[in-house]
Amino acid sequence: MPHTPDLDAAVATLARGGVIAYPTEAVWGLGCDPRQEDAVLRLLEIKRRPVDKGVIVVASGLDVLQDWIDIAALGSEQLTAVLAQWPGPHTWILPVTAQAPRWVTGDHDGLAVRISAHPVVAALCKAWGAPLVSTSANLAGEPPARSRAALDPALLARIDGVLDGEVGGLAQPTPIRDARTGQILRD
Repeated sequence: MPHTPDLDAAVATLARGGVIAYPTEAVWGLGCDPRQEDAVLRLLEIKRRPVDKGVIVVASGLDVLQDWIDIAALGSEQLTAVLAQWPGPHTWILPVTAQAPRWVTGDHDGLAVRISAHPVVAALCKAWGAPLVSTSANLAGEPPARSRAALDPALLARIDGVLDGEVGGLAQPTPIRDARTGQILRD
């Protein structure tokens, strides 16, 4: 697994369909280009995560997700609640359009989205200029890595790069709420 010390190298790896590890608000994440089905399926295979569960995407703003999310399906109060927490460590399930790929949404009628304020995630999303998968860098069912040193060597051997940085100060991964119902799916 090559070391990916800077944003330019990480972006080049993503553009080639690669999978990278990077720090997020609470744990290390794995990322790839969600528009590339092969990249997402490879990431899921590395994690041993079924495609039907879907994945979270992070982005620099909702504009890069306009083809996949249906903001008009949210009421003004719902949209205000979402936007009030971004950028920040909050993941929201948003209604999707027909263009949202199943390999990203899984068996769900919504897309998990976060507009992050974490410096590495925000810089990566800005440099990438498109959505990015953000799922914990661990095998399914295993505890997530909270430091670079805690990343599983077997997982590292199967990915294409690591973007250096530190995780944020959250004790747990970001909460997930459904923007349509307000239901908390992960606290």
